[in-house]
Amino acid sequence: MSEVVLESTITCPNCGHKKEEIMPTDACQYFYECEKCHQVLKPQSGDCCVYCSYGSMPCPPIQLDNGKSCCQKK
Repeated sequence: MSEVVLESTITCPNCGHKKEEIMPTDACQYFYECEKCHQVLKPQSGDCCVYCSYGSMPCPPIQLDNGKSCCQKK
């Protein structure tokens, strides 16, 4: 099993601003406010969180299961 990467760079689709963030390991992050344009980002359809939609790395639960599951409770 490979190590989980917790750093992800979120890119705002509205203004292109990028910021490196540390992803939570115990919850999905459904909302993220861009610090430049203040647009509130939400996951795209089919994604479980903003990191899976706009981040350079998918969230920890997706990394742990090789992209096969969602971090939403079933």
